[in-house]
Parts: sequence; C-alpha cells; structure tokens
Amino acid sequence: MLKFDFVCLVVILSIILHSKQYCSAFDLKKCKFDQLYQLGDAFSDTGNYIRESSAGSASVFTRLPYGETFFKKPTGRCSNGLLIIDYIAIAAGLPFVDPYKNTKSYFKKGSNYATAGATALPTGMLSSKNISSPLTTTSLDVQLDYMFTHFNSICFKDCTELLKTALFFVGEIGTNDYSFALLQGKTIQETTNLVPDVVFAIQKGIERVIEYGAIRVVVPGIFPLGCFPYHLTKFETKKVAAYDEYNCLKNLNDLSKIHNQKLQKAIEEVKKEHPGVTIVYGDYYNAYLALLRNSQQLGFTSKNVQKSCCGIGGKYNFSFNKKCGDGGVNLCNQPDKYINWDGFHLTQQAYRDIAQLLIQDILPKIKCNA
Repeated sequence: MLKFDFVCLVVILSIILHSKQYCSAFDLKKCKFDQLYQLGDAFSDTGNYIRESSAGSASVFTRLPYGETFFKKPTGRCSNGLLIIDYIAIAAGLPFVDPYKNTKSYFKKGSNYATAGATALPTGMLSSKNISSPLTTTSLDVQLDYMFTHFNSICFKDCTELLKTALFFVGEIGTNDYSFALLQGKTIQETTNLVPDVVFAIQKGIERVIEYGAIRVVVPGIFPLGCFPYHLTKFETKKVAAYDEYNCLKNLNDLSKIHNQKLQKAIEEVKKEHPGVTIVYGDYYNAYLALLRNSQQLGFTSKNVQKSCCGIGGKYNFSFNKKCGDGGVNLCNQPDKYINWDGFHLTQQAYRDIAQLLIQDILPKIKCNA
C-alpha cells in the first residue's frame, strides 16, 4: 500500500520537486507501452468537454488562468497545467493523449475520452433517482461507445494485436455521481446507496475494454471527497468531531472509502474472469492523503493545503457563486505551493506528485515483462 512505503518516496519526490524533473524517478519506458487510453471525468479530461457543446465552449475551462502554468493558454484541462495522465504519458515516453472530440487529434498513440462532469452512471439512471447531471451527458457508457467506434474504425473489432502494448485507465470516475447527489440535497445515506450501482458501472466498463482487447488496465479509486474546498465549504460545520486529522469531513471521506473498497472487490472479480489480463487498482485516496500528511516536505504551504489557489471568499478561498475563470476571482501567487487549484480540481504540482506515487505503486504490478 502507498501509505506504508511513503517515507522513502517523500525523499525522492522532494528531490524531483527541486530538480524540476517530471516523472523520472519511476520510469514507465521499460514497459514499452506505445498507446494510452483514458476514460474518466475532469481529473483526466484533456479537452473533450469544451468541444462537446455551446455550454462547454463557453465554460471557464476555456479561459485563463486555466492552463497558464504549462501551456500558457487554456486547453480544456481543469487545472493550471498538466494532469496525472499527462505525467503518465511523459513517464512512458509517449505524447500527451489527445481528446477524442478534437477532430484534429493524432490518435495513433492513444486517445482520451474523459469528460469534465462525466458520471459513472448513465444520466437517465441518475435522473430516475432525482439527480441531475448539469454539465454533460457523456457518462462512462457513452465514452465506451466512443471508444468502440474508434477501435472499430482502425482495427475492425478485433484489436487484440493492436492493443497488446497499450495501457488503459478506466477512471477515476464516480466522484460526480456522489457530488451531484450531495450538492442537490441527498443525504449521506442516500448518496452511499448509489455506491453499488456506481461500482457495477465501472466494473462493466473494465469488462468492455477487455472485450475491445485491453490486457493492461489501471482502475483508479476516487479521492477523499471530504478534503475538497467545495465540499468543505458546502458542509462546513462547527462540530469539531465532524473533521478528521487532516481537517477533512469524516463522513464524506467514509463515502470515498466505501466506494474504493467495493471497487477493489469488483476488480478482483474481473481478474478471476480474465486471468490473462493485468488489472491494477490506482490508490488515489491514499496518494492524496500522503500529500496532506507530507505537505511541507513536498513544498506545499501547510496553511494552504485545504484552500483553492484560484478562488474567492470564505475559509477555503472558494465560492459557488464566483469560480476560477470568472471576473474578479483571485489567483494565488505560487500555484505550486497549493494542492487544490479551483475548489474542485488539483494543481499541476499535486497531479505531478500523485502521478509519481501512482507509478511507484503500479510499476511492480503492471507486469511490464509479461
């Protein structure tokens, strides 16, 4: 587990932090992956959402300061720069994974179907539970349909040979299912009741990519929901007992734990059905807590670990009324000192460190030499 090996890793990450070398400590090049495929939500979206509708093209993700640290312009990534999948690409010696909805994209090295606001459950199923999906209808099943269309166009359904050296990421996804429910007034128990359906949808997604020809799949869990500024702001309370040692909301983190535990069980079930496929759980939850636990060693300012870099108002520098990219919203002077970017998503620096943790964790398990 990540948390047991973190002492040595903190030293390595601290060296990387000061040397500005990206993902060199744990190198995926020896795996000789020649393609990357990504399904998920805003934590992985490299530009699909901003291209899918008039709402997307007008969103704050099309405006500075999004993208300013690395690209010097917005790309549709919900960060100031790179995402985890970008660092995975760097570590694997591959180009950044282009969004599927960019018609000018180069897809010979993989493609990205992740879409900001996407849910694991179909939007119709959420609607039947009186939960709306306000940003997109491109849920996981829709992304998988796009993936099938793509593969059918390049290898005519039998992609086994083409994909034997590809790496797939199914997620992170599920965060929006729970967050939309909570923000729309569902109780913790009502939201927790969604977990079996959400995890089953992800399990079916894993099985579908295997049907397409995937033989190496990473399935990330979700981050600790109780540590994000938008939840900390919405559910702020004076009850000291509601917060854990990291000043995160316990009940929301418990929800994340339940999801991740059930997801790991689902992964084991798929493994039994497909013994020739390598499926690895990506422990985003403990990676995030590792950043909180070791914030100073990693270069984050301890007083800012729960605050948004780009935001305005309140204890967590976040407001639902005015968000990053809106006029008059403040931007911090040093984004790399912050874990959270805009209240909902992370900074490039945080994504880089999480990518390092992820690579360190999955590298012995991914069976590069198999």
